[in-house]
Amino acid sequence: MPSAPAGTLYRGREGMWSWVAHRVTGVLIFLFLLVHVLDTALVRVSPEAYNAVIGVYKTPLMGLGEAGLVLAIVFHAFNGIRIILVDFWAKGPKYQHVMLWVVIGLVVVTMAGFLPRHLSHVFGG
Repeated sequence: MPSAPAGTLYRGREGMWSWVAHRVTGVLIFLFLLVHVLDTALVRVSPEAYNAVIGVYKTPLMGLGEAGLVLAIVFHAFNGIRIILVDFWAKGPKYQHVMLWVVIGLVVVTMAGFLPRHLSHVFGG
């Protein structure tokens, strides 16, 4: 693998893509929290509307969306720890590539533990 010129730790390599994924997952988590606060507030405005929204959340499509949300949260959390190590640990930049693979491994293991149970509930298993 060719080495990157000085000052381009993230440009076009795995560091850049993890940076992009970290920002995208952060925005998605924020949007979820915004929608969650709004739909929860609906119970005070119109209990019928709240019940209708909750009914939509019980569909298989939303169950898959919940799995995507958990994936985003898990990646964002583990990658956030990686970013802290890259920024504040003297050897962080040297090991950022290895740490990214550790993050990916942790995400896979975590999701492998979560998905079977979650999907069995979503699809009635």
